[in-house]
Amino acid sequence: MKIINVTANDSGQRLDRLILKKYDSLPKSMMYKQIRKKNIKVNGMRCHPEQLLNEGDKIELYLNDDLLKEKQKHYDFINAPRLGDIVYEDSNIIILDKPQGMLCHADGKDYVNNLVASLKRYLYEKGEWNPESENTFSPALANRIDRNTGGLVIGVKNYTALKTISEKIKNREIDKYYLTIAEGKFDKESDTIRAYLTKDEKKNTVTVTDSPSENGKEIVTSYSVLDYKDGLSLVEIKLLTGRTHQIRAHLASIGHPLLGDGKYGKTHGRFKQELYSYKLCFCFITDAGELEYLNGRVFESNLCDIREKFYEK
Repeated sequence: MKIINVTANDSGQRLDRLILKKYDSLPKSMMYKQIRKKNIKVNGMRCHPEQLLNEGDKIELYLNDDLLKEKQKHYDFINAPRLGDIVYEDSNIIILDKPQGMLCHADGKDYVNNLVASLKRYLYEKGEWNPESENTFSPALANRIDRNTGGLVIGVKNYTALKTISEKIKNREIDKYYLTIAEGKFDKESDTIRAYLTKDEKKNTVTVTDSPSENGKEIVTSYSVLDYKDGLSLVEIKLLTGRTHQIRAHLASIGHPLLGDGKYGKTHGRFKQELYSYKLCFCFITDAGELEYLNGRVFESNLCDIREKFYEK
């Protein structure tokens, strides 16, 4: 028999999801069968797969040890680069200013040089997170931006924050603003444009069309032109949907590729597009529970230099 002691970061999770996260050797069908046979209990009582757990609960698993091999924990984050600029931090979230050229997550080749690994190292060294005392939770990023796009990323320190911030992003209750330099002069100074985006996983590129297509997802992008000179536009973008390469591909599709974009621009190659996620606005319209104190807060990057680059050109 093994016992899982439910921690604060496990609270609110479904029983079946927590068990499968912790034990990768336990087949899903076997888990459901053992729950039905009462070989898996919560607090000594019969349970059901979708049961929500509370801190302090005890999950008892009367199964053979070969079915309960825990997922191997990796500590590569110890060697990750130290965190750079921290825009804001409290006990639940941390807003980071990611530099251009840095990955948000591991790419399958390098598990060290990325933002989430640096976040784990930072919280581990501060004593705010210890993987040995957690069943399944580890610090995470609630949003992500492209490698060569710089800007604000929300890190979360506990499961409650992860769940809440993820819901707010999904429901568009956190506004994300970008600054960019785009080629050409826009016909309209401001507009909200809609299209459909299809992703090619193998090539890591996307295609934008005006009409729905198979596997295409709707994208909505709002822009305002702040200034124009010498064939270039300084543009503020409000991202209303968050698809892969959305801003880059969407603006390129209407004839205004981002300056330096070697993938969707006019000149192909390995360049860094002039794009920065420079502002986050927390504008909750539904209750945020423990994170309600963030409602109305606005955070801006300390490192964004898009304006300076525009006026230098």
